[in-house]
Amino acid sequence: MSRPPRHPGLDPGPEPLVLVGPTASGKTAVGIELAIRLEGEIVSADARQIYRGMDIGTAKPTPDELAMAKHHLIDVADPDESYSAGRWGREAADIIGDILARGKRPIIVGGSGLYLDALFSGFSPVPEIPDRVRAELQEEAGRDLFGLYKRLLACDPEWASKVNPNDRQRIVRGMEVFETSGERLSDLQQRPREPAGPWKGNWFGLALDRSRLYTRIDKRVKWMVNAGLSREVRGLVRRGYDEDCYAMRSFGYREMIACLADEIDIDEGIRLIQQGTRRYAKRQMTWFRSKEQITWVDVDTLGSPESMAEEIVRQLHPTAASDSP
Repeated sequence: MSRPPRHPGLDPGPEPLVLVGPTASGKTAVGIELAIRLEGEIVSADARQIYRGMDIGTAKPTPDELAMAKHHLIDVADPDESYSAGRWGREAADIIGDILARGKRPIIVGGSGLYLDALFSGFSPVPEIPDRVRAELQEEAGRDLFGLYKRLLACDPEWASKVNPNDRQRIVRGMEVFETSGERLSDLQQRPREPAGPWKGNWFGLALDRSRLYTRIDKRVKWMVNAGLSREVRGLVRRGYDEDCYAMRSFGYREMIACLADEIDIDEGIRLIQQGTRRYAKRQMTWFRSKEQITWVDVDTLGSPESMAEEIVRQLHPTAASDSP
């Protein structure tokens, strides 16, 4: 098979290319095509693909895909490891700086708005949370979530007022910040943001009709199950990564753990994974719509990853793209 045309004469410039889109929109394939054309390297901005052993359920690039372009920030943490958006932002900034220093183009590919915010917009300064503190609060939340919420009301009423009493993740977040630093998360959020890097990025997004996206999501979930998702989850649980691990509570894994425990059957598991993935895609699109800097590329019109990559190259460098063979 002939390879697509490269554009090696293009100046990578100081700005990374950012490719976003909802889950199942085809970012992986388009990102690889862009890396081939632009002599680039891919920096993954996926909050689940960072975890080792979580391959099928996160739609991680295959070994063949990884061999087509250099990828960064995939398989960098174990499922029980604390890995924050702030850590990702710092590590991504270092990698992007190195790629640019070597005359290559960084291509950031992913749909995690929190990660991208850490790099380009930054967060108010929040301390790194020790694993011990996080584990203790997660355990307490499992025993008495409302009791933990009442503690949050006492130490940070402003943050607690924004949190649903059933929102385990945000309740734990408020408490872990307070117990680590003695400061309220609501106070820290008032301080100036500190972006991890100095770049603004050239942003492109993959857009497609919602009903088509949901069809793609439903098909991909069935593919994951047929490809051995239950075997992957069983292996992770056998290694000690159960539902108490934050990473294993994400959609796809929590439902499969319930299937393996005979709490639900596989058909119900598939339905719940599809539902959870669609909800995640909806949240992603809400975040994307807040970013006016994104230039959207229509997936339904262009069709193939090759055509979408060429359209992005054309918009980045109209003269170079029109002169390519």
